[in-house]
Parts: sequence; structure tokens; C-alpha cells
Amino acid sequence: MNSETTTLPHDTGAAAGDASSSASSVRVASSGPFPLRSPAGGAPLDDVAETELGALATLVARARAAQVAWAEVPIRERAELVARVKKRLLARAEEIATLVHRECGKPIEEAALAEVLPNADLIDYWTRSIEELLDDSPVALDPLAYPGKVGRIQRDPRGVVALITPWNYPVAIPLRTIVPALLAGNAVVFKPSEVTPRSGALVASLFDGLLPDGVLAVAQGGSDLGAALVGAGVDLVVFTGSVATGKKIAVACAERLVPTSLELGGKDSAIVLGDCDLERTARGVLWGAFTNAGQNCASIERVYVEQAIADRFIGRVVELTGKLRAGIDVGVMTTARQAQLVRHQLEAAVEGGAEILAGGAPEEGSLAFPPTVLKVEREDTPLLQEETFGPVLPVIVVKDAEEAIARTNASRFALTTSVWTRGYERAHALARRLRSGVVTINNHGFTGALPAAPWTGAGDSGYGVTSSPHALAELTRPRFLLEDRSRAKSELWWYPYTPALRTVAFAMARARGGAAWFGRISALVELVAALARRLLGR
Repeated sequence: MNSETTTLPHDTGAAAGDASSSASSVRVASSGPFPLRSPAGGAPLDDVAETELGALATLVARARAAQVAWAEVPIRERAELVARVKKRLLARAEEIATLVHRECGKPIEEAALAEVLPNADLIDYWTRSIEELLDDSPVALDPLAYPGKVGRIQRDPRGVVALITPWNYPVAIPLRTIVPALLAGNAVVFKPSEVTPRSGALVASLFDGLLPDGVLAVAQGGSDLGAALVGAGVDLVVFTGSVATGKKIAVACAERLVPTSLELGGKDSAIVLGDCDLERTARGVLWGAFTNAGQNCASIERVYVEQAIADRFIGRVVELTGKLRAGIDVGVMTTARQAQLVRHQLEAAVEGGAEILAGGAPEEGSLAFPPTVLKVEREDTPLLQEETFGPVLPVIVVKDAEEAIARTNASRFALTTSVWTRGYERAHALARRLRSGVVTINNHGFTGALPAAPWTGAGDSGYGVTSSPHALAELTRPRFLLEDRSRAKSELWWYPYTPALRTVAFAMARARGGAAWFGRISALVELVAALARRLLGR
């Protein structure tokens, strides 16, 4: 779920609910990096307070100080506080959906279903399971080799998390990191996209009065602020966005040895097999391609359909596409820049021989890009090689599933893939051969809304993990704690190094498998004798 932004994002802000700090660190901006009119109809949008670049260091310092105290709050108390966000989220459902519609152009129904309701489940999941997920885990220690010792692994918060998110899902994507990050004891400095700053501010407002000042701060601005935030001494950078920006962030963080979580682009494919339920498949692929006007890293941007059913499948998809209602089922594109990129990819494909079967590019400058289906034969076109991020569905006819798998895996992206078939056993076998981090059978794209399911990819899709307990591997760091209850005055391996110690070491090697069976017996005898000498200090 990434935007096309290719520059480092920006934003910093005062802690939620801290009006005095906000007043000192931001300025009212009626222009600058923020859009002033809605892509859905052109109505004016409210002014946004832009964070001063010079205020960023103070913002991060306040977050660091607040995090120390926040991490000391018992996990159950943290969960009880964050759990209250669910009621606020649901009570403001219409407000949230309307604002997302105004800033992004997506239908209000789509905004409610994608940006509000799944986040109620998200909050429930994390607040109910976080205590168990952060429990210490014991480490088994050999009582003979390490007598009197017990060990356990703790999950400690990273510290200050810099969160940089895109415009395509401006409420859902931030909350998927903010909620578990806070519950794990981190502070978060959140920079929403400059395209959707108002939605970002609304996300932070859901936590007003629930957190200590500084624990959650919003930073509003452009690419300069995003770059500065990455280098502001944070402990983890979580970024969702374009491949180009993700690579810049990875380099910047590598130079500082700061861990990163990157969820980047997608070029997701649907593999349509000859034994599929044709009607369900056509409808599922249609939604997977055109929801959010295709502005989703999990959008279906390639369909590989087996030749045996290709004509019937394509005919039904084209027929269903013709029934989609502009502005009701499919919203406008969010930015003129992205609409132009999609236009260029479409034009290049047509010049290369692709045949448009439904839709087509709108008038120059229009954000109302119609859902477009085209039949493509050549893979060497940007429409099949690069992320499109728009409502365009290329269909490629293949001989069989083997060809579909090979073409899917040939992409530098590997986020999600769907397999459409009635043969579930076969589908599972095919899924094991795909590079994608998420594979769905007879559905597509919605699993990003499942809080217990990991959302991750490979290659140019990045290496971050959102949702599920696996996300805690990035939001926390393991600390090993060993407790020694031994009453011995010295350990076997401590000074002095003696001939007896050397004998012990090599006898242990033979006894543990470095010798044949009879050699192990003699090694044990030698070991016992050497240990006795060692205890006598020889």
C-alpha cells in the first residue's frame, strides 16, 4: 500500500494533546507541500500547520524523554489506554471516511470499509494479545555444562520510532504501526504524507489525552523534513512508500546503523487457472485491480490466465468493468503526477501492441481515470515491469500454470499473488513455489487488514513486516537476561588455565561425538579424572 513518491517524505509535530508545544514548533501554511483542493471535486481543503525543520531535534528529544517513562508503565495499563482508541475510531467513522474521501478521492464507502472497520479489529487484537506476546521466554541451559544458571529473553522497546507513511491509505497504514509500537513501549514520531496531512493529524488526535506528552508526535511537512527525521537520531525507521525512496532511506539508515522496516512497491499478479469458478474469479480480480482506483501496492497489476478459458474470462471481466460507476464504485486518482505516470505506461503498452478492451486514458489533466482492461502480449513494457499504481488491468494469456508461475516470479517485486482455482491441493503446491510474501487462493489483497496475519514481501517490495507477532521483531529488540545461582567459587572456564583444563576441553570434545563409541567411553573416564584435578587447582 504504497504511494509513488520518489523523494524522502517529511513531517514532525508536537505531542498529541500538547497545544503549547504545537504552537511553538509549527507555522500555518496555506501553500507549500500541502494540496489546497480536494481531488474529489476540487473543494478547498483546510490549512495545515507545517513543522519547522529546526524544531525536529527538539521533537525527537521530547519523544525520547517521554519514551523512558512510557516504557515503565505496565503493559496492561498501556493496553487499557490504547484500547480506548477503538471507541473513538468507530464514533468518528463518518468523519474519518469523509476526510479520506476529500483528501484522497476514494469513495466514502471504500474509505469506511478499508480505513475504519479493520482498525477496530487491529486495536482489539493488539490490546488483547500484547501481554502474552511480550512475555519473557525461557532459554534452556544444559544443567551439567552450566550448573545453577537460568536464562530468559525479554522484548524491550526500540525507543523512538520514526514512522513515514504514504497517502493511499492515510489512516489504516499508520495505525498498523502506531498501535503495536506504542503497546511495546516505544514513542512514535509520525510523518504522514504531505498529500494527506489532515488525515495524519486526525489519526494522532484519536490518542489525545491518553498518552503522556511526547509519546506520539506528528510532524507535518515535505521531503526535506522526512530526510531530516531519518537522520534525527531515532532508533527505528518504519517506511511505507515507493522503491526509490525506500532505497534512499535504507542507505541513510545503514550509514547510521539504524534498523529499518521497509514496505515498498508491488506488481501483484493473479494466476487464473482453467478450473476456476469463472464468475467469482472475474469479480474478485476486478475488485483487486480497481479498488482505491488501483492505488494500492497489492493491486492486481498483472493477470496470467490459462489459454483454455482466456476468452471467457476476459469477456466477463470486460463486461463487469463496463458496469462500474465512476465516482461511486471507482473514485478519482489522488494526484495528477500519478495519473500522468499511469497514462504514460498505458500509452507505451499500446504503442507496443497491447489492445485496450475497456476504458482508456482520460483527457489530459483529468484525475477521473476510467477502469481500463487491456490484452498484452509483450512483457518488456513498463506496464508489466514497473509499479503502475492506477486503475489499469493488463491480461496476459499463458499456456499453463507453469508459465504463469515463471512469469510471476520473474518480477523484481514479490508482495502478493493470488491463485484462482477449484483445486486447492494444487494451489498450495503452486503457492510454495511463489516468491511473494502473501499468497491468497480465490481472493486477493484484503489480508493486509488482518492484524494477526503478516504483511511482507521480498525484492523491491521491501523487507518489512506489518501486523502479526512477527512485526514485534522490528518494533522491539531481544534482551537476554542470565541469572547465575551457582554457589561454586569458580567456573570451569575461568583462570587459571592448567594442563587439567586442557585435558577437560579435549576429552569433552571426544565424549560429545568427536570419537567413536569406544573412544567416547574412554574420554568420559579421562574427563572425570581431569575434572577432579581441575577442582584441586592443577
